[in-house]
Amino acid sequence: ASATPYFIDLLGHQTGLPVHPATVEKFGTDFVKPGNIVTNGAFTLTEFIPNAHVKAEKNANFHSAADVAIDTVYYYPTEDRGAALRRFQAGELHTNNDAPTEQVDFMRKELGDQFRVAPYLGTYYYALNHEDEALSNPDVRQALSMAIDREFLADEIWGSTMVAGYSFVPPGIGNYGEPAFADYKDMSIIDREDKAIELLTKAGYGPDNPITLTINYNTSENHKNTAVAIADMWKPLGVEVEMINTDTKTHYAMLRDRGDFDVARAGWIGDYSDPQNFLFMVESDNDGFNYARYNNPEYDKLMDDAAATVDLEKRADMLKQAEAIFMRDLPFIPLMYYGSMNLVSDKVAGFEDNLLNIHPSRWMSISE
Repeated sequence: ASATPYFIDLLGHQTGLPVHPATVEKFGTDFVKPGNIVTNGAFTLTEFIPNAHVKAEKNANFHSAADVAIDTVYYYPTEDRGAALRRFQAGELHTNNDAPTEQVDFMRKELGDQFRVAPYLGTYYYALNHEDEALSNPDVRQALSMAIDREFLADEIWGSTMVAGYSFVPPGIGNYGEPAFADYKDMSIIDREDKAIELLTKAGYGPDNPITLTINYNTSENHKNTAVAIADMWKPLGVEVEMINTDTKTHYAMLRDRGDFDVARAGWIGDYSDPQNFLFMVESDNDGFNYARYNNPEYDKLMDDAAATVDLEKRADMLKQAEAIFMRDLPFIPLMYYGSMNLVSDKVAGFEDNLLNIHPSRWMSISE
C-alpha cells in the first residue's frame, strides 16, 4: 500500500460509490430497482423503464436538500444523436450528452452557445507494435509521428470536436502542470515532413525501399477517414498502408490478446484526473493495455518511484520524466485530445463544462 493523491477522485468514480449492505443482502441483484435501492445523493430513483426513461426525484433526506432546485429529472436514452438534436430543438430535452459530429457547422450556426464543446480527459492515439521489424526502430516511429498533420485531423475530419494532440497526457489534468509535448509541436508541417523523410532515409527506407504497414481500426466513419488521411500523410515518406477494419469488440480483443498488427487505432478516457491514469498503460507488466509490447525498465522504475512518492511536486516531476521517455520512444502516437459535446438549453443554469464531462443535476436549475 502507498499514499494515493488521487484517492478522493477515485471515490467520485462510479466504482467508488457506496451501497447499502442490508439492502443488497435482502434483494440480491434487485437492490438497484426503484423502491429497493437506498442512495445517499440529491435524488432518489423512482422509475426505470428500459429503453424509455429513468425518473429520479429530489431526496428529502439529502443533507443539502434545501439547495437542490430541481424536483424531478427524467433521463432519456438517446443513442441516435440526430434524433436527439431534433428533440432538443423541439424543447423536449433540456440537455443532451453528445451531438452528431456531421452537423457541427449547423449546430454552431443555429444553436450558438447552446452547443458546447469542451476539453475532455481523453487521448485518441495509434498504438505501434514494437515487435514489428520496421517499427522497432525509434527513428521510424518518430518519422511517422512527425509527418501527421494533427490540426487537419481535428478540424477537418472531426469538425473541431477534437484538439490536435502532441502529448499522451491531456492538458489541464490534475497533479501535473503542462504535459511533456513532442519537441516538433511548433514546427511547420512542411519542416516536419522534411525531417521525417530524413529520419526514414537514415533508417534505410524511402520510396525505393518502402515500409508496408497495416492500420487496424474499429468500425466508424471518422476512424476510417482518420486512417485514410494518415495513410496520405505517410505516402511522401515511402510508407504504403493497408487498412483492416473490424467491429469494436473484435478490434480490442485482438489488441488485448496480443494479436498480429502493425499500427492500431485506440483511445483512452481517464477514470480520474491524474497523469498516472494515462502513463500506467505502457508499464511492461500491464498486459491488458500495453498494446505496443513496450518494455523499458527505466520507465517502469520512474512509475514505481512516483507511486511511492507523497510529495506532489516531486511526483509530478517523475511522471513528467516518464512522459518525456514515452514521447521519445513512442509506444503510442498521440493524435488528438477528445472534446466533449453537449447540447444545453439556455433555460438551464449551473451546467459547468469540465474535463470529466460530469454534470450532476444537483447543481442545476431550470427557468421556464
